[in-house]
Amino acid sequence: MSGVGVGLALTSAVLHAAWNLRLKAAADPLRFSARALPLATAGVTPLVAAVWLATGRPLLPGRGLVLAGVSGLCELVYFHLLAAAYRRGEVSSVYPTARGTAPVLGVVIGLTAFGERLSAPETAGVVLLVTGVWLARPPAASRRALGPALATGCAIAAYTALDAAGVRTGPFWLYEWAVFAVTSLLLLPWSRGGGPALPAALMGGMTIGSYTLVLLALTLAPLALVAPAREVGVVLVALWGILRLGERERALFKLGGAGLVVAGAGLLVV
Repeated sequence: MSGVGVGLALTSAVLHAAWNLRLKAAADPLRFSARALPLATAGVTPLVAAVWLATGRPLLPGRGLVLAGVSGLCELVYFHLLAAAYRRGEVSSVYPTARGTAPVLGVVIGLTAFGERLSAPETAGVVLLVTGVWLARPPAASRRALGPALATGCAIAAYTALDAAGVRTGPFWLYEWAVFAVTSLLLLPWSRGGGPALPAALMGGMTIGSYTLVLLALTLAPLALVAPAREVGVVLVALWGILRLGERERALFKLGGAGLVVAGAGLLVV
């Protein structure tokens, strides 16, 4: 079942890349996120309620609720950090840096907290990921984005690890809804001025769909495989930023770094 889980994570990566490109294009990335996610969460709530009734009204245990609450707080930090990075730097550098940092930390957490083990190829994959992050780092003109981008990767690793445990406490879809409900409530103070409701809700639905696939993948495959498999979207984002947005400074380094992130992810799923 690990192969199915990795496939779901790869699909999630494409959706997530599209969401981030739209986020970068927003006038205010934080306010757009704070508008999009609560609207999308409200939109899927009736479906979640219907599934909840149809499956016998399952509940999350106390541990699951605590994990969902802490994960939602980490998601709030993530949105703030990502918005800061996008305000200061180019998407073709910020996205590979953030997404490349996260799986390295995810692997460390998987090894230390969950007792997972890596083979020699998987260890080489981690080395490639680290190298890729270094190559794709923001150029000197937008070096102020490096700190927020790296911190975004730390936030991603934190909530992914929490969710790897939380998704096993009950139905993954119920746990996911709890996480997004908490995150949405925490984001509401920044939601004013986030743009028209319908486009924002559709884009918010994309990020919820992306993470639905991740949580489902975590029920089928270990964290040390799922976390890096999500990162293949970095090449798409790097190419889009360079070719469509004109982010040409250090273009070869960005593409090389993004490629190494994907290669490292590939070794981690061998």
